[in-house]
Amino acid sequence: MQVRIMLQIVGDDGTIGGTEEIAALTKVTEGAEDLGLSLAESKALLAAAQQRIVEAQVNGWLENHRHCKVTGRKLRCKGSYSITFRTLFGDVQLKSPRFYLPKERQTNGPATISPLTQLIPDHVAPERMYLETRWASLVPYAAAAGLLADVLPVESGVNATTVRQHVLRAAERMESDLAEQRVSFMEGTDPRDWEDLPIPDGRMVIGLDCGYIRDWRDRKKNFELIVGRSMSEEGDARYIGFVHGYDRKPQRRIIDHLRRQGFQADQDLTFITDGGDEVRGPRRADQPVQRACPCLVHITMQITVLRQFAQGLVHHDKNAGTAVLDGLRRIKWFLWHGNIYRAREAIDDLVLDLEALDSCYPNLRKLRTTIRKFQLYITSNEASLINYGERYRSGERISSAFVEATVNAVISKRFAKKQQMQWSRRGAHLLLQTRTRTLDGSLRAAFEHWYPGMMNDNDRSHRQAAA
Repeated sequence: MQVRIMLQIVGDDGTIGGTEEIAALTKVTEGAEDLGLSLAESKALLAAAQQRIVEAQVNGWLENHRHCKVTGRKLRCKGSYSITFRTLFGDVQLKSPRFYLPKERQTNGPATISPLTQLIPDHVAPERMYLETRWASLVPYAAAAGLLADVLPVESGVNATTVRQHVLRAAERMESDLAEQRVSFMEGTDPRDWEDLPIPDGRMVIGLDCGYIRDWRDRKKNFELIVGRSMSEEGDARYIGFVHGYDRKPQRRIIDHLRRQGFQADQDLTFITDGGDEVRGPRRADQPVQRACPCLVHITMQITVLRQFAQGLVHHDKNAGTAVLDGLRRIKWFLWHGNIYRAREAIDDLVLDLEALDSCYPNLRKLRTTIRKFQLYITSNEASLINYGERYRSGERISSAFVEATVNAVISKRFAKKQQMQWSRRGAHLLLQTRTRTLDGSLRAAFEHWYPGMMNDNDRSHRQAAA
């Protein structure tokens, strides 16, 4: 069987540019593998069609932009040079003409222009950059390049280095889109204007936690990533991530992140963290919150460690060990009910009792050190502690477990925490921007904002006709 595939291009004015054969196939039907187009045939067909279609579009565009914007005269051609336009369906070779400008426009500028650089300044099709960014956010750069080469006719122009460059370029554009530095959501807003705001879509919760990956510059050290997840009662969850210390203005990133999710200045917002300095800093710099609280799980874990030491103390000094266990139960009860004053008193009393204790318990020194660290932790987060029991009974979150799952989803599966992959701070920070948007489904929206034509997908006219 002979199959000939013809391509016909019709101009905007209805003129037919002729019919051209772009593929001639010989099909032999002996098995299921012979039916339809093979992968190689489809690649060749797509590449041939893409070359002709792009050439026709570029020629039409150049014809419409060959006249001087000032004088209206047709520009004289000086020559052309070859450029490569990398698309999803092959690398298209194009001729980019250079035109002489009128002499009156050459006084303070170049003598020639290349209009095609305005149409394709990056030499990469937006959808190809989107797909590379999306796939490389989920799998290593080399794997993303291999996947593109497997299913699309892009073998000659794709490799791990190229994909990485495109991904980082997209991430840098996201960085440039961040809003200007703001101290809080309230900056520049008048509370009297809140009455004009629509009713917020319920409460919003954002949790922050940290993870570590191997530093490429100093391979014996790690550096810290801060990732988080924000959830509203209405709407989808969104991810956020940045490299601690590399991002100098984390409060701006958090504010911009929440605003893109639809957060309003009069909306109830709660931060949940592990209470560490790394994730407490961005929250404090960003003071629109009505409630901010360390995760109860982290408090309970520290009390559990203290209980284990106290149980060991019981075997050496029953009275002292029992007293420590009773003190820890009282502290946990006070913290659960938000009685911070009584909890602080109980912790201080327990610290003094342990300092004065004379016992042969071998881990007494570790017990004293641990209780002092717990005392410092509670003191540092005193302003953020809440009534966990009341919050739990009202059905609100008191745990950052959902954030710890986010750390594994964002960091472990792509940054290969277990394999100790090595990263530069810049590369990790920029990849975080694309990975978080890929995971929560907002990456496409960012590209459509930059390239509105991506929202078309060639069926807008059909939908309008149907309407």
